[in-house]
Amino acid sequence: MNAPGASGSLPVIRAHYADILCQLAGEHDVLRGPLLTSAGIRPSMLSHPDNLITVEQFTMLCREALRRSGHSALGLEFGRRLKFTTHGSLSQAAISCDTLQQALSVLIKYFRIRFEYMELDFFVEGEDAVVQLSLAHEVEDLYRFNIEVVMASLMDVNQLLFGARLIESGVCRLDYPEPEHARDYLAIFGDRVDFACGVNQLRFRKSFLDLPISLSNPVTRRVAEAQCEEELRSIDAATSVTARVMRVLESVRGGSLPGLEAVADQLGVSPRTLRRQLSSEGARYQVLLDRIRHKRALELLRRGRLGIDEIAVTLGYSDPSNFGRAFRKWEGVAPTAWRARHLPGR
Repeated sequence: MNAPGASGSLPVIRAHYADILCQLAGEHDVLRGPLLTSAGIRPSMLSHPDNLITVEQFTMLCREALRRSGHSALGLEFGRRLKFTTHGSLSQAAISCDTLQQALSVLIKYFRIRFEYMELDFFVEGEDAVVQLSLAHEVEDLYRFNIEVVMASLMDVNQLLFGARLIESGVCRLDYPEPEHARDYLAIFGDRVDFACGVNQLRFRKSFLDLPISLSNPVTRRVAEAQCEEELRSIDAATSVTARVMRVLESVRGGSLPGLEAVADQLGVSPRTLRRQLSSEGARYQVLLDRIRHKRALELLRRGRLGIDEIAVTLGYSDPSNFGRAFRKWEGVAPTAWRARHLPGR
């Protein structure tokens, strides 16, 4: 579950998430002790909700819980167990906002204090408000599981705040093919779910962004956001320079990706210092930039709205042929061939 360039030992997952998963796995006849041992987690690490475990440990725990339970819908069940109180200051800050749009902005800003290995974006597209989820790691066997966890958890909070209004007017779009447990999605999304869409999104009418939140409280929000900021600082202090650079690059939505000088300025160091820090971690800026371009290229090709030349410009290539050469190096085929393979109906 590591983001590219992140340390596998970085403690970024709160222990109570693992505890809840163990409880759920136990209901499917998975013994807690052996499950924790398989993930390299000592039982004492789950004794307090503020304890931290590594992303690597949590990844193994999820994998083993899924394998040992034999329950394909475990991700959906786990997501529904993550009530808004589970996320502590993050959810408290969001539900204390005045409107849904404010809540989404808070959620996007601080999402990584709970889900370091995922990215949450929000944008308006036509008449739709879109919440989009993507994974900053490449563990293929847990891809659907992770998406299910977060989407189900988001819908549970939505149900608490707004009832069925949002999903009844919107849709959940998922990147992966329809799974064998597709019927389990009905209890969460109704029949408003589409599979094999190339993106993971919750879409609803943009007019709902002004919906008031009944639990709005400016004092509570200030206190909760201050806690979120403190957690964010703690994570940044323990995060590698490579991971921080990746995060800056991943946060850019729209416009060309920044050069090393601009990223250095954002991180508060000189370009020379940033090069030296990256080199000490065995990384180079151009390699990190290409990694983001590769990931972003796949996203844009899946969406199917932009032409190949437009995608090249969006990714910062002045010559589309350079983008084509880079893409063939990444995927072994031209962008048009990749799109035809993944969006056959286009």
